[in-house]
Amino acid sequence: MDDAAIAEQVQRFNASEYAQLLGMVILKASEGYAKVTMDCAGKMNPGGVAHGGAIFSLADQAFGIAANCCGTHRVAVSVSIQYIAPAKGLLVAEARRVADNGSCDTYRVLVYEGDRTVAEFTGVAFRV
Repeated sequence: MDDAAIAEQVQRFNASEYAQLLGMVILKASEGYAKVTMDCAGKMNPGGVAHGGAIFSLADQAFGIAANCCGTHRVAVSVSIQYIAPAKGLLVAEARRVADNGSCDTYRVLVYEGDRTVAEFTGVAFRV
């Protein structure tokens, strides 16, 4: 897939209603990789830290673009997340494909606040 097609796909993901609602922005994307950012402002839980659902959404967005960036359509069949530390500021999610068995790919997404890991997400995507 050429750079223009990747840029078009990134624009579609960035323009989605949910990405807009949460203020998620894709910084980089390529086959099997994505880097997405989101500010926690306005997404706090009653304890004053980022809501787990917002962190999950950021990780899922990175997983989605990494899995679908370069022309092959994939759908999630299984995801899990482990929350490691609370967050309050700017988050970055980096997704990488870590396995490919021909019909399903596995992705690992790490969510960071600065140098600190906030969450680890694993997603399995089925090739449609």
